[in-house]
Amino acid sequence: MTDLLDRARGALHAQPFSMLLGAELMHTSTNELTLCLPIRDELRQQHGFVHGGVISYLADNALTFAGALALGPRVVTGEYKINYLRPAMNGTLVARAQVVYAGRHQATCQCNIFVMDGDRERLVAVAQGTINRIGDGGESVAAS
Repeated sequence: MTDLLDRARGALHAQPFSMLLGAELMHTSTNELTLCLPIRDELRQQHGFVHGGVISYLADNALTFAGALALGPRVVTGEYKINYLRPAMNGTLVARAQVVYAGRHQATCQCNIFVMDGDRERLVAVAQGTINRIGDGGESVAAS
């Protein structure tokens, strides 16, 4: 598992946007992973809540990384849906994503996004998406 975690961290660190935001891959196994993002002032909107786009980024990236566990490293998000449940204000965002079903070219993944503030963990959003393998036989897949 250490090799898989190291490779996944390398892929995350190769994403300039993820590095700009400060995301870190904390855990990975054969069908699930955990991605974290410390909350800081630059990630808030005008009411002091973490911007929805930041939470959406975290869901998208966690879903795609989960899909890669089943489909291999050359994947893109085909689509995803997110439901925001409550605002996040302080602490660390934690996205836990898992593969629900994987075929040869697509995987359906789910992600729960929590905010950890001290010992308290609260669910702030849920997401589900379709992850597509790219580079197999020339099919066209639109990247998000």
